[in-house]
Amino acid sequence: MFKKLFITAIFVTTWMQASAQTLEKEYKASSEGNPISPCVFCADPTAIDYNGRLYVYGTNDHQQYIKNGKTGGNGYGDIKSLVVFSTDDMVNWTFHGTIDVGKICSSWGWRFAASWAPSAIWRTNANGEDEFFLYFANSGGSVGVLKAPSPTGPWKSPLSKPMIDSNTPGVRPCNWIFDPGAVIDENGQGWIAFGGGDPQATGSKLWPGNSRIAKLNPSMTGLDGSAVNMPAPYLFEASELNIIGGRYVYTYNTSWSDRDDWNSFEGQNGQPAPSSCSMCYMVSDTPLDPASWTYRGEYVPNEGNFGMGWGNNHTHLQKFKNHYYLFYHSTLLEQSLKEGGVMDSEASGYRSIGVDEAAVNESTQTIGKMTLTRTGAEPIGTMNPYKLQEIETMATCGGISYEDFSNISKNTSISTLGNDASGNLQVKMSAGDWTQVRRVDFGAKGASSLMLRAKGEGTVEIRFGRKAAKPSATFNISSSDMSDYTVQVDAGKFSGSKTIYIVVTSGTDVCLDAWQATEAQTSGINNVTADEPVRRQCYDLSGRRLSPTRPHQGIVIEQYTDETGRMHSRKKQLQR
Repeated sequence: MFKKLFITAIFVTTWMQASAQTLEKEYKASSEGNPISPCVFCADPTAIDYNGRLYVYGTNDHQQYIKNGKTGGNGYGDIKSLVVFSTDDMVNWTFHGTIDVGKICSSWGWRFAASWAPSAIWRTNANGEDEFFLYFANSGGSVGVLKAPSPTGPWKSPLSKPMIDSNTPGVRPCNWIFDPGAVIDENGQGWIAFGGGDPQATGSKLWPGNSRIAKLNPSMTGLDGSAVNMPAPYLFEASELNIIGGRYVYTYNTSWSDRDDWNSFEGQNGQPAPSSCSMCYMVSDTPLDPASWTYRGEYVPNEGNFGMGWGNNHTHLQKFKNHYYLFYHSTLLEQSLKEGGVMDSEASGYRSIGVDEAAVNESTQTIGKMTLTRTGAEPIGTMNPYKLQEIETMATCGGISYEDFSNISKNTSISTLGNDASGNLQVKMSAGDWTQVRRVDFGAKGASSLMLRAKGEGTVEIRFGRKAAKPSATFNISSSDMSDYTVQVDAGKFSGSKTIYIVVTSGTDVCLDAWQATEAQTSGINNVTADEPVRRQCYDLSGRRLSPTRPHQGIVIEQYTDETGRMHSRKKQLQR
């Protein structure tokens, strides 16, 4: 239920009170891009480009962190879900919640153990329908697959068991059957690489014997023929596949072993021995021919997770809007939280996804050697405030938590970090909590009003440039149901490009869902026909317009214009 409440913006000077208020500390700096999430531990990234938006999936380290009582080491055994984020500007990231793989694969029984290191691909099938596939490491013993009609689900298990295990032709002997990396080539053929672990009894440090690649069958949910062993020197884990310049590019993480047998490798290709636990790559035209793979060397040396120990890594190379990006993980957020004294010193190994732009030569399939940064990727777009924006879309924040309001009952606190990805997320905030969005482009005309969807009892301020800045608009929230509060604003102030802070200045249980601006008219007058009919249009959570002739299930965004010409937006549950 959404109420529509229209109130007047408060521009009175509460400056002395606001500046004296204690605001939650930022653990991802307001000027930096990494990690992509300021509050969710996640790792082993993969990504897909879909309809001008980049979707990133990863291992849900935060689930293990919560399970461990926010202390102790990350043992990974209780991670049974995956995280989902998306962006269209590489600066502001939308958290879509988590994919509850354990629940989705409950029919597997004892065969399901965990969900790590996803790899995502999508295609348009012969019926003209878009299909999305997520392959994941089912602990270290098998590879599973999920399927969905959209990047955010709903996800289902098309099989009643793992897709790849030790009985799959061509797999044995392979110590760890995990870390899948999938790709679809230019002919529409799907491929998957996987495997890792210490050397086989018949292997060596240089040739552990655990790397595998195979064709996917037409359904993308099984193999077409046997898997083949790839000659990946010092392979340990983190397989990924790309198609660059029509060739197959395989990336992986090397082991910690010494390199005293490097000179026995005839295919060094002029490259020095890779450093321990670094990212390397190989290139081929015929991936099922082991002799066709050319070793190209190291492109990410071991960064020690930015000074937090000699950790491993898992990267994904992704082209998006004519840029190449390298996604990876580090312990930057863990380090920052410990330095701030808000994370137990005994907690360790909780990773966060980061991204930096990569230098890729498509004609030679060369990946330039990279240094991982806190700065992250440069912005490649702006945020449109005249489109409904979820509060879960942010560059950084302080003090917030996520909730799935469809699963919250009275007097029950539910963490979304175990629920399925959905549009049901809201952000729970108390006095001093805040979120930040960057490069919000109000244009030359500016905004005449601003809508905030919220519930609870409290005050929310909109501030420009700094989280402690003077408020440019104020919302007084007072409702038990999620309601739309609209304030009139000064178009002169709400114009051009802004960094916006949404700050809760009073209240202990304020829940925010979305916000949207209305563009000022040139004349200042909206011309509306008195008998103008109500117009309604639905969009999915990726912003795609939904046809009324095609059935859709789940949460959608409904936009409609009422009889007075006023535009409204709200989330709505559709049932088939």
